Amino acid sequence: MNDQLSNEKVKADKLVFQSEASEIPNYEETECINPSGHRQEVHRNFSIWSVLAVGVVAGNCWTALAGSLTVAISNGGPPGVIYEFIFASLMYAFISASLAELASAMPSSGGVYHFASVCGGRFGRLTGWFAGWWNYCGYQFGTASMSAICGKQLVTMYGLFHPGYEPQAWHALIGYLLVTWATCFVVLFFNRALPMIEKLSIIAVVGGVFVTIMVCAIMPSVKGKPYASNEFVWRKWENETGWTSNGFVFMAGCLNGAYGIGTPDVVTHLCEELPRPSRNIPKAILFQNLIGFITTLLFLITIFYALDDLDAVVGTSDTFPLTEIYRQATGSAGGALGLIIVIFISSFVCSIAAYITCGRTLWAISRDDAVPFSKMLGRIHPTKGNPFNATLTCGVLCTLLSCIFVASTTAFNAFVGSFVIFSTLSYLAAILPHLLSRRSNVEPGDFWMGGWAGYAVHTVSCLYIMAFIVIFCFPFTLPVDAVSMNYASLITGGVSVFVIGWWLVKREKYKGPQFVARDNAWLAKDAL
Repeated sequence: MNDQLSNEKVKADKLVFQSEASEIPNYEETECINPSGHRQEVHRNFSIWSVLAVGVVAGNCWTALAGSLTVAISNGGPPGVIYEFIFASLMYAFISASLAELASAMPSSGGVYHFASVCGGRFGRLTGWFAGWWNYCGYQFGTASMSAICGKQLVTMYGLFHPGYEPQAWHALIGYLLVTWATCFVVLFFNRALPMIEKLSIIAVVGGVFVTIMVCAIMPSVKGKPYASNEFVWRKWENETGWTSNGFVFMAGCLNGAYGIGTPDVVTHLCEELPRPSRNIPKAILFQNLIGFITTLLFLITIFYALDDLDAVVGTSDTFPLTEIYRQATGSAGGALGLIIVIFISSFVCSIAAYITCGRTLWAISRDDAVPFSKMLGRIHPTKGNPFNATLTCGVLCTLLSCIFVASTTAFNAFVGSFVIFSTLSYLAAILPHLLSRRSNVEPGDFWMGGWAGYAVHTVSCLYIMAFIVIFCFPFTLPVDAVSMNYASLITGGVSVFVIGWWLVKREKYKGPQFVARDNAWLAKDAL
C-alpha cells in the first residue's frame, strides 16, 4: 500500500516543461496548479455562456468593421467589402480551429503565449516569448482603437445637429479618455459582476445589430427612397486605391475583414476562470466566429442596399464615417443619431471586454517574468480577485497613446492599425511549431482534429498568415506620401527590436510557461 502511494506521489510530481525537465514549484500541499504550472489564483466564476459573451462582445465584428468602412470601400466598393470579409472570415475559421485545438490541449490564460512555448520544443522559450509579447501588443493597440472609435462616435453625435461644427482632435480625445477610464474602471472594480455584465453586453451587441439591420432595411421604403441595385451591391467593382492589380486590391482589402473578425483567441485568456475549459473554450471560439460572421455579413448587405450616394460616404467630413450611411438610410439626422447611439453602446461594452482580455494577457506573461515590473504586474489582487495592476497598466498605456492621437492621427493609426499584424504573428508563433512538430509536443484535449484534417487546417492557417502579413504591410493607396504610408511594418519591427533587447536581458533567468500532464494529480478541480 505504501509503495502504491509512493508511486502515485511520484506521478503527481511529474511536470514536463516546454524546454527541459524542472522540479515542481514549491507550493503548499493544499494548493493546486492549473495547466500553465502556476497556482490556481483566480476564481472560476465565468460560465460557458458568459465566456461566449466575452468572445462575441470583444470581437464585436460589425462595430469594428463599421469604424473602418470608408477605407474598406476603396478596396472594390460594396462588393469588395462583402467578398473580402467573407474570404477573411473563412481564413480565420481555419485559424480559430487551430487555436481551439491548442486551447483544448492546454487551457491556460496565457493563450498563444503558452501554446507557442510548449509547441516550440527546444526553441519554446524564444517562440513563446515573441508570441506573448506580440499578442499583448496586439490587444493593447486594439483596446486603444476601440476607445478612439467611441470617442469619434461621441463627437459625431454632437455634430449631427450642429451643421457648422468643425471637429478638432482634442474633442475626440475627451471622449477617448472618458471611455478608456469608464470601461477600465468597470473591469478593475466589478470583477465578480463581469460574467453578468458580459451576458447583458451580448444582448446589446446582438440586439444592436438586429435593430440597425431592421431600421436600415425598412426606412428607405418608408421614406419613399429607392434601394441600391443588385449590380451596385454585388457586382460593381470600384478600385479607388491607385493599385492597378484588382487581385492585389482584393487581398489588401482583406485587412478590413481581418480587423473585424480577427480576435479568435479572446476567450483563451479566460481559460483559468471557467470550469472545464478544455471542452468549453473550443465551443466559445466556434460560436464567437459564427455569430460575428453572420451578424456582420447581414449588416454589410443591409447598409449597402440602403445607400444612394456612395461619393457622399467616401467624402464625408464626419469623424465617424458610418454616420453618412445612417443619414441616407433613415433620411434624417434624428434617425442617424439613434443608430449611432446603438453602435456606441455596442462599442462601449466591446471596450469593457477588450480590457478584460488585455489585462489578463499582460498578467499571464508577467507571472513568468517576461515583462518589466513583472512582480507587480503578475499579481492577483487579494480582494478584487483579478489582475488589477496589469489591467490598470493597460489603461495607463492607452492614456499615453492618446497623446499620440492628438499630436498625429497618422502616427496613432499606425499603432492601432498594427493590431492585426501583431495578433496574427502571435498565432503563427503557436500554430507553425505545432505543425512542424507533427503535433507531438502536446497531449490531445477534448477537441482534437484527427488524421489529415488537422494537418490541412494548420497548414492553411500558416500559409494565410505568412502571405497576408506581407500584403497587409503595403501602402493602402498610391501614390504614397507621409500621410497615406502604411507604417505597420515600422511599428511591428520597432516593437520586435525592443522585445529582442529585453530577451537578451532576461534570457538567463526566464523559463517560460510549463506543460503539465493532463493526468497530473496537482491540477486544480475543473482545470481541464
